[in-house]
Amino acid sequence: MGVFSRQKFFQELAHGCLLPTAQQGLEQVWQLLVICLLCRLIWMFGLPSFVKHLVTVAGGFYTLYLFFELHMIWVVLLSLLCYLFLFLCRHSTIRGTFLSITVLIYLLLGELHMMDTTNWHKMRGSQMVVAMKAISLAFDLDRGVVTSVPSPIEFMGYIYFVGTVIFGPWISFNSYKEALEGRKLSLSWLLKVSVSWVKSQVCLVISNCVAPYLFPYFIPVYGDKLLRSKKRRKIRATPAKWLLAYENTLSFHFSNYFVGYLSETTTTLAGAGFTEEKDNFKWDMTVSKPLNIEFPRSMVEVVTSWNLPMSRFLHTYVFKSALKFGTFSAIMVTYTASALLHGLSFHLGAVLISLGFITYVEHVLRKRLAAIFNACILSKKCLPNCTHQNKKGLWVYMINIAFSALAILHLTYLGSVFNSSVDFMEEDEDNITHHTIQKWSELSWTSHWVTFGCWILYRLIL
Repeated sequence: MGVFSRQKFFQELAHGCLLPTAQQGLEQVWQLLVICLLCRLIWMFGLPSFVKHLVTVAGGFYTLYLFFELHMIWVVLLSLLCYLFLFLCRHSTIRGTFLSITVLIYLLLGELHMMDTTNWHKMRGSQMVVAMKAISLAFDLDRGVVTSVPSPIEFMGYIYFVGTVIFGPWISFNSYKEALEGRKLSLSWLLKVSVSWVKSQVCLVISNCVAPYLFPYFIPVYGDKLLRSKKRRKIRATPAKWLLAYENTLSFHFSNYFVGYLSETTTTLAGAGFTEEKDNFKWDMTVSKPLNIEFPRSMVEVVTSWNLPMSRFLHTYVFKSALKFGTFSAIMVTYTASALLHGLSFHLGAVLISLGFITYVEHVLRKRLAAIFNACILSKKCLPNCTHQNKKGLWVYMINIAFSALAILHLTYLGSVFNSSVDFMEEDEDNITHHTIQKWSELSWTSHWVTFGCWILYRLIL
């Protein structure tokens, strides 16, 4: 949308942004939703297992072709490489580590040599899901969670599970096998699919039509001054720069929530994403927790709530494996692995590595302060039966609120590098690097300096 007066903007909002955005969102994914539903219905017929695996492979292949056309061959090559490795090393006990290295080398070679950057980045999400599934299966084989190497058709069915092959999220091999059992259709299943779909569309609209225009139109903090500044794109005042950074951050956040809720929709529609304890059966897949991110207790809470399945994957298969080298080393290895899985992009890598330092410093500082004051001010909310004497005092709330405000500052700072202009820089990493450094320079490297100050404070009171 162009730059309008405030009155004209709200007159044009529905026809100029809201309706086109919602229509585009549906046009891009309706075939995927239909294929997920068809697979779900077919699995209810009590067919032999190998037929069900064939159906999900066929559905996954067709979906990949819809989104990536012949470029899907690179996703297929990765899956074939992973199965070949698992088969050749079926008697090894360290398959997880070696397969992780193999997958990362493949992704790096693909990023650097195999094809052009733009098309490779379009498949980044699917490549990452395939990599995570294969790596988790290898570790589960090492740990005995999965007893034997799956047959080729079982493995490909898991990798190309239609509900997760495009938008994710990561699910375990055992979760995939449970999905193929073909649970009966129910009102709770339909309600979960419907609610997740509506949430995804709301988040898409907010990301495209609300967040980019938050302060000049919806919350006119500076009146028409900020509106005129946005028109010239020359914002000199520091508060206005932070407001613009917050707009970029909010738009980026809601685009992530859109993908998260959409992946909930496709996964649940295809028959996965449930928990079952005795007679209690729930369709309760949760990918993101927006409230924990927009109103955070800590940055630790933010990174775990951003993508719960991926956070669980990184904690189970990366963090725990690296914990023998120490907590700090394990944290940095985890964030480095996440950066490599996301691809060779300077702004993503810079943000994730910065997050590693921020979350570690915040964790150790709050842990130390909690011990000194004997209070519930840890990065994660204490359990009701914790041993801290000070649980609900006013000063306890104030400390937690201060760290929440600090987390919002970190989020705004880190998210400032994600805006629409980055999409046009994908083929030129130098431009992305310059853009990232420029954005953080405009904000005086605040988050990095604050983190350094918190680390100094932690060392002083240690």
